[in-house]
Amino acid sequence: MFEYDYDSEDKLLKTVGLELMFLTPQKYSNPEGITAVELAKRVNLPLDIVKKKLKVLSEHDIVRCSGMNPKYWRFDEYKFQRLDEEDEIYQLLCSFEDVDFDRYFCY
Repeated sequence: MFEYDYDSEDKLLKTVGLELMFLTPQKYSNPEGITAVELAKRVNLPLDIVKKKLKVLSEHDIVRCSGMNPKYWRFDEYKFQRLDEEDEIYQLLCSFEDVDFDRYFCY
């Protein structure tokens, strides 16, 4: 199993998680979700880092994957809402002090 260091806030994990959390189906190029390559371009991070962060989120059951090649990723709001409030990933993604919401919403 993938070991994750929870001792420090992981800004990259938060970037990937929030991008998926606020990504609406209208923004997907495929109805199944978004590929890791597309996600890496959206968050301006290397593909290998995005894949590692998707694996962490997947192990917490808050993203789901469909397809084989390419794999499509989607945020699972239902499972996210059922995470324990003490869960480190839940706390990380619910920490909005440094979040620029203009990035996710058009007002």
